[in-house]
Amino acid sequence: MAWSIASIPDQTGRIAVVTGANSGLGYHTANALAARGARVVMACRDTVKAETAAAAIRANYPAAEVETRPLDLADLASVATFAEALSAEVGHIDLLINNAGVMALPLTRTRDGFEMQVGTNHLGHFALTGRLLPKLEAAPAGRIVTVASLAHRTGGLDFEDLNWRQRRYDKWRAYGQAKLANLVFALELDRRLRAAGSRVVSVAAHPGFAATNLLMAGPRMENSALGKAAMALGGALLAQSADRGAIPILHAATTADLAPGGYWGPNGAFELWGRGVVPAKSTGAARSEKKGAALWSLSESLTGVSWLTAG
Repeated sequence: MAWSIASIPDQTGRIAVVTGANSGLGYHTANALAARGARVVMACRDTVKAETAAAAIRANYPAAEVETRPLDLADLASVATFAEALSAEVGHIDLLINNAGVMALPLTRTRDGFEMQVGTNHLGHFALTGRLLPKLEAAPAGRIVTVASLAHRTGGLDFEDLNWRQRRYDKWRAYGQAKLANLVFALELDRRLRAAGSRVVSVAAHPGFAATNLLMAGPRMENSALGKAAMALGGALLAQSADRGAIPILHAATTADLAPGGYWGPNGAFELWGRGVVPAKSTGAARSEKKGAALWSLSESLTGVSWLTAG
């Protein structure tokens, strides 16, 4: 069945935090939630672009309650500052949508020395979620949605060299690892929340192949004319729009009584496109409890944020 903004239950009174909300999937997610009455916190690295995006949402829906706050997931100090400030101002958070990410970049490092893709996509979100969990616990039905990717199927987790200091760097393998880490994290978080008796739900979603700014970021950094052309052509011929790519994320975020630990994607061929949503396929590595526990422990060590840890 086709799914649209009209399918979203009323969100009035709910507070949603969306990372990377200034463009692409994050923008369309924030726009739809605001349209249905949520107070949306747009957590973005580029505050100028974020304000432009917020203005566009208000133009679409004059009654929209949206605000922008600076958050750089590639800087753990920024994550801590964002979480502390927001937590001081709100009594609860109903939705945390871990959407922001980077894709197929040349070797770059975060402020804390992590490889940029795993540092931004996974470690930044790991630290953010841990710091915001008390506010999610304070909500009647807190929910965390982590945005994964079909690329998780190509990834592997190297716990000895997660940050590519010994291995020869490969931007696409690094992206696959980062997106696998997103899904492993979402499923391990679900296990730990249930073990703790928490009301908070962790689920994951992926957009299929969607035309977003991520396609061009790597080629621009490399100043690769061929890369830009290939991504532009692939996006034009094969990708669905970003607003359609956001549908599985919105489904995961707003469907009532959604079972914890689910993973959702488009209902079309090979989960690449679709106007509806179906349970998505995941790899054995993504579902592995052993890998989930190992990634959690390593993430705590690297970020200095320890939470939901037995004992």
